[in-house]
Amino acid sequence: MDLLTTTYQDKIEGTLSCFDRIIITGTIPQICYSQGMTSYLYSHGIRIFDYAKYAEPFKDEIRANAEQIAKENDIEIEFVRKSHIRKEDLVKKVLDKRGYHTGVVHILSAMESCNSYKPWHDKQTGKTFLKGAQGKCLHYYFYFIDPYLGYGYVRVPTWSPFKLQVYINGHNILANELGKNNIKYSMLDNSFDNIEDFEKAQEISDGIDIKKIHQRLDVLANRYCPVASHFDQVYHWSIMQAEYATDIVFKRQSDLQAIYSELVATAIHTVKPDDIATFLGHKIDPRYQGEIGNNHNIRIEGGRIKHSMGKGSIKMYDKFSKILRIETTTNDVSFFRHYREVEHRDGTKSMKYASLKKNIYSLTLLSLVFKASNRRYLEFISAFDNKEAGRKRLEKLSRSKKENNRNYKGFNLFSKEDLTLLLTVLRGEFNTSGFRNKDIRMKMPQLNTGKVSRLLKRLKVLGLIKKAGKTYKYYLTKLGKELIVTAEKLKEAVLIPALNY
Repeated sequence: MDLLTTTYQDKIEGTLSCFDRIIITGTIPQICYSQGMTSYLYSHGIRIFDYAKYAEPFKDEIRANAEQIAKENDIEIEFVRKSHIRKEDLVKKVLDKRGYHTGVVHILSAMESCNSYKPWHDKQTGKTFLKGAQGKCLHYYFYFIDPYLGYGYVRVPTWSPFKLQVYINGHNILANELGKNNIKYSMLDNSFDNIEDFEKAQEISDGIDIKKIHQRLDVLANRYCPVASHFDQVYHWSIMQAEYATDIVFKRQSDLQAIYSELVATAIHTVKPDDIATFLGHKIDPRYQGEIGNNHNIRIEGGRIKHSMGKGSIKMYDKFSKILRIETTTNDVSFFRHYREVEHRDGTKSMKYASLKKNIYSLTLLSLVFKASNRRYLEFISAFDNKEAGRKRLEKLSRSKKENNRNYKGFNLFSKEDLTLLLTVLRGEFNTSGFRNKDIRMKMPQLNTGKVSRLLKRLKVLGLIKKAGKTYKYYLTKLGKELIVTAEKLKEAVLIPALNY
């Protein structure tokens, strides 16, 4: 099965996979949790009920630092009073006037919720300590253009434990690196609509140095929130949100629009929960309680379809009607797993599949996991070809075939048994682990072992499945996957709607 990038290669400028939106949180290890802050106060001889008095000077220091930075850069700090006002719109107005050179772009302030602590005395145990609490405090948003990170912001609370939030974008980092390598490019918002050398750009994107990101984050923290030095600590950086995009850049908008509406309509009909799990490298466990499903909407930038499973999602949209973007997103990187060393409570270690760690050095592994996710989705939608090719595949699927003087009839999509079998072998969980006779019987309990064996033989003779070595396990062939997906598309998106008229 050819990918879209091969089928339409004469209409495509190039393809690029890169991190998009990344939100990173910074915490001061010793004081980022209530027990740690309690221990710190005790060790420095500070009464627990004097906590607010102790923290007050830090608030004043952060405020004074913000005012000093504003004065040095001839910026007036803008207070955002209403929550519905988009901060990005305010900063965009400033950028349009100042330009995109490096430095501090703008400073916003707003009263927003924050983590905090409150003193507590337990009468039963006689112990006094801090408890976690939610409050509100003044936050500063320092918008910047960094020589390496590019455009982003640092959100700084004025109250302890001073948890930072940093936004950066992988496309901005790559743009700076392309400039350093004298590779010409042009951008539309946060995407490249043209690059002089796409292959070299992909090589640079794959080699982005996390250590450099770490160093720049430390510089930003020291500049915009200097209070960490009072605790003789440096910030620990963790991934809060991450998006990884695969952009297929078409030469003309009309080239993408000729196929995009059909891709979306077909995905709405054919992508099932099992498929979503497979795209994201998961299997659906019977114990799974989270939400999973599809969502489609139309935006000014273009139409978008989003497939979600718990904390992970994958979406497809036509950015500026010219770029086909496939993007995997997560709000919790531990949703994804990889093979790594795991340390157990008894001190022993073993290699096993475990959740990704949240520290920023997981970005390297996360890029590989996300790229594989985008690739699986691209393979799936590549089976959504034009209707004429679909009709030919449908004919091939339904045509009988002779082997060893025996006829094996084709499959009829309007036969409930045939359609159920085809959709069963297409289930996402079988895409990665294969299936046996008993797996089919579990999904189709009305069939006995002999009946399933004969059906599997039909699938094998027609070239839809293949046997794995000397095992009893089967996998869909590329042809089989393409035929079944296309046939289901034609039935759901073409034949049935046509018959409704």
